Amino acid sequence: EGDWEDSVGNLVIKRPGSGGGEGAQPVAIQGHVDMVCEKNNDVTHDFYKDPIRLVREGDWLKADGTTLGADNGIGVATALALLDAPKTTRLPPIEALFTVDEETGLTGAFGIGADLLTARTMLNLDTEDWGEVFIGCAGGGDAKLWLDIGLGPAPAGAAAYELKLGGLLGGHSGLNIHEGRGNAVQLLARTLRSLTAAVPGARVAALSGGDKRNAIAREARATLLLAPGDVAAAQQVVAARLSEYVAEYGTLEKDMFMRLEASPAPAPATVIEPSGLSRLLALVCTLPHGPLKFSHAVAGLVETSNNVASIHPQPASSPSSSPSSPAKYLVVTSTRSSLSPALEAVRDTIAQAAELAGAAMERGKAYPGWAPNPASRVLQITQACYSELSGGQQAKVGAIHAGLECGILGEKYPGMDTVSFGPTIKGAHSPDERVQISTVEPFWKLTLAVLDKLARA
Repeated sequence: EGDWEDSVGNLVIKRPGSGGGEGAQPVAIQGHVDMVCEKNNDVTHDFYKDPIRLVREGDWLKADGTTLGADNGIGVATALALLDAPKTTRLPPIEALFTVDEETGLTGAFGIGADLLTARTMLNLDTEDWGEVFIGCAGGGDAKLWLDIGLGPAPAGAAAYELKLGGLLGGHSGLNIHEGRGNAVQLLARTLRSLTAAVPGARVAALSGGDKRNAIAREARATLLLAPGDVAAAQQVVAARLSEYVAEYGTLEKDMFMRLEASPAPAPATVIEPSGLSRLLALVCTLPHGPLKFSHAVAGLVETSNNVASIHPQPASSPSSSPSSPAKYLVVTSTRSSLSPALEAVRDTIAQAAELAGAAMERGKAYPGWAPNPASRVLQITQACYSELSGGQQAKVGAIHAGLECGILGEKYPGMDTVSFGPTIKGAHSPDERVQISTVEPFWKLTLAVLDKLARA
């Protein structure tokens, strides 16, 4: 029937009703076309040009050392399959909405044109727990903390060492935040605080960790300068801290490692001055991370959380600063909550921590949550279809502690009646991402069944 693209790149492709559904009200099928591009440090992969290498392990499909892209490739593929369905298939008019940049700030949903859709019923295909139907989600907002730190000359006679921490699970900063997974950025900061206290002559030239704002940091590293007589003491601190972390996380983080190794690179000419390093590490350790409050209304649902996502050096603020030891650091956090006041309260706490450390804060635009509507017509249809297809079993209805685009789209299109469902995907936003093959066909059948009933209305 036609397609339309708005100014930010969102695309709608329309298909007329078919198989007796020609006169029904249109239904939007929504998914996002971007993916989180994460890979393990030992994997060589260019996401711009290299294909995803697929690996099947029993009932699971995953990628070889990278994210898979099932989030939200499954939703996009489903929408495309509906557009290409035989003309004999009973379907209402379809408006397939493909949004951009969901993973990097929801800019597609924020910028969507108000005239792109005519549908007032929507199936969002961007959730990851088969057997559950979602009718609500958390809102959220990011913050960038910029901290200037002083540089000093590297100590004479010191050699460069690399402190590497990795092997953590990482994962989605909303869906996995309640599981108590290790945060590589904060664990590195804790280690460096202990090491520099126990070995006063140790100096840190640079540190970095984490990547995406909506992923729990899996890996982090620092470049240290150590005098020959301090290496053994530094190794003892690293070993002691690793033992503590292993005890702290038990079998949850069974692949965690932390190593201090001689660097093949020459020692940097400058290091972070101790006072600046102290402020930087204190800031990272002080920032809240993990679930901060659980919902009173929905058992087990995280209401409010924060993710200390990443720390990275930025371009030097002084021309004389060595590029290997920048004089400015950026710490990124991502806050989620189903309650706007609680969201802003946590962001206020982050701002106060930044102020104490002497950091400047850039407060990102918050996005709204999606308020549940238990009386939703499309929810009732979805529940009935699920029960019919599963031999009388009932779908679990709830809300999700993640930022779906439904809340933003609901503001742009008042009265939009929406549900969200999908096949089972585990490890989203990490190289452990995998989709459960046996849930994909039932998901497809449910999508067709819901649309069939909507086509009869």
